[in-house]
Amino acid sequence: MPRRSSNSETVQSTNQASGTDKSARSPRLVYIVDGARTPFIKARGQPGPFTPVDLAVQCGRPLLLRQPIPASAFDLVILGCVNVLPEEMNPARVAALRLGMGEAMPAFTVQINCGSGMQSIDTAYKYIRDGHSNLILAGGAEALSKAPMMLTEDAARWLAGLNSASSPQDYARQLAQFSPSQFKPEISLAKGLTDPIVGLSMGQTAEVLAQQFNITRQAADEYAVSSHQRLAKAQREGWLDGEVVPAVTSDGTLYTQDDGVRADTSVDALAKLKPAFEPPYGQVTPGNSSQITDGASWLILASEEAVEKYGLEPLAIIKDSEWSALDPKIMGLGPTLSATEILKRHNSGLNDIDLWEINEAFAAQVLACTSAWEDPEFCRVALGLDEPMGCLDPERLNVDGGAIALGHPVGTSGNRIVLHLVNALRRKKLKRGIATECIGGGQSGAILIETV
Repeated sequence: MPRRSSNSETVQSTNQASGTDKSARSPRLVYIVDGARTPFIKARGQPGPFTPVDLAVQCGRPLLLRQPIPASAFDLVILGCVNVLPEEMNPARVAALRLGMGEAMPAFTVQINCGSGMQSIDTAYKYIRDGHSNLILAGGAEALSKAPMMLTEDAARWLAGLNSASSPQDYARQLAQFSPSQFKPEISLAKGLTDPIVGLSMGQTAEVLAQQFNITRQAADEYAVSSHQRLAKAQREGWLDGEVVPAVTSDGTLYTQDDGVRADTSVDALAKLKPAFEPPYGQVTPGNSSQITDGASWLILASEEAVEKYGLEPLAIIKDSEWSALDPKIMGLGPTLSATEILKRHNSGLNDIDLWEINEAFAAQVLACTSAWEDPEFCRVALGLDEPMGCLDPERLNVDGGAIALGHPVGTSGNRIVLHLVNALRRKKLKRGIATECIGGGQSGAILIETV
């Protein structure tokens, strides 16, 4: 069981929130005025058609074109991206230039694993809130299908020896040491999804939570089926039409919607899948885990001054944010820390928030979070509460599905859940929402928004 500790033994909250700003300047209102994302394209065992910057441009161009302001009017571009390709170093700047935002446009990339797309929003929020900027494009982009294959260290040493050979004899001796086994590639994505401190993959951390909170395989599979059904309904009803913009490849292939959804899946079908991380008795399978996916998302954030100057129509206000940290072995519980701190500051309970987006890294992880809020000991020890937070109404949570159905492009997901939360609240004519996510390495982020 995690517990709050001043020496960071297991749980540490960073209290990066609007309420802690000590500057003399009064905090300014920060508006979300528009946003868009690409369809999320499932990786299918080979490199996909788009790089991270390609994806950022695919959704950024139509987003900027529909604004009543020139692209060069922005103060800054911030992009979350984890698997940066060598040919796109600082993808934020590359994307800004390809989007025609001008050579004078500052742009930087942020990386906090699964929270990168949300970190871009929070950084932009604080720049505007504190008076440093007025108009910022904040996003996330990821092409997990293009995560590189890596040579082993033995292969690198052999190649180095070959390159440094100073005579034909040295060259021949080095060639003689060649072994095909040295050149078996390592999958960088698998290494990246394994925590270097505790030695557990992200799926194994979900297994820890499933055991700790007695999350059954059936409960996880039922949650996964619900995610697919909710996303399929959102697609049928056209609820994502204003959020998702088409992406087209150089050969003319058109992607119009998230392609990982399986509307016809069932608990019986998922029950046939074998555990992926702790065979043969584990609970976490490919069917109740997020999908490996490519995608990008952008939000436009503006001050009140920018809204008035350019005649923008705000969708929502960012009210608060929080980042927290805990033991990497239980990283999936992170949303309970960051979201609870926001709830405390606003004297709110779970169901005082109209809608929730908790990124679906794993079904067991989301269910563990909701179970933890109901657990008296966890709430007392880890969250500093006298009594449990209570039961989060499942009809308020991930109402149009989540990463299990549409995928989890790591650097993008935190941005997407904020974008979708805004749209879902407005569609349902509701007021307040919290978007939150667990972050590999034992962290979490949360953002509170209110519709205008």
